[in-house]
Amino acid sequence: MSDFDEQGRPEPPMDGDELATLTGFLEFHRATLAWKTEGLTAEQLNQTTARSSMTLGGMLKHISYVEQEWFHYVLLGRDRREPWASVDWLSDIDWDWHSARHDSPDQLRALWQASVEQSRRDLAEALETGDLGQFARRPPWKDGRTPTLRWILTHMIEEYSRHNGHADLLRESIDGQTGE
Repeated sequence: MSDFDEQGRPEPPMDGDELATLTGFLEFHRATLAWKTEGLTAEQLNQTTARSSMTLGGMLKHISYVEQEWFHYVLLGRDRREPWASVDWLSDIDWDWHSARHDSPDQLRALWQASVEQSRRDLAEALETGDLGQFARRPPWKDGRTPTLRWILTHMIEEYSRHNGHADLLRESIDGQTGE
């Protein structure tokens, strides 16, 4: 990916193979979240809009969890890492969203960036031994269904796309910044 837009986001390849296209869109949406949360203070990252309790800080922490959950825990079948491993998810299913208010902007960005870097390493490791049709090593659902790596990549694109729409609204309410 050598083409970048005016916000510095890598443009997905127009003529890439399946893996390059999927990872190209995922990297584009990762860069979009970075753009939408860049330069904000802790107060701004904790600001809500309308009746929603959603914050950009909570979104960074949630996406950090989602990155780890799908690539490290589900795809490779590895144990959860901290801070996720010791969370009592039964008592607060949205802990990732709620707990972000106690973290600084630097902590939230570092957690997210570390999660993205680990996901990239996990993806590369999985591709050393299989293709996009390989099944995850850990079924994420109680009924035992297990997604393929192709499904996980597509789901991650959807996850970022959905939350980047939320980030648009939140960022505009904070300082008026708009953009795709």
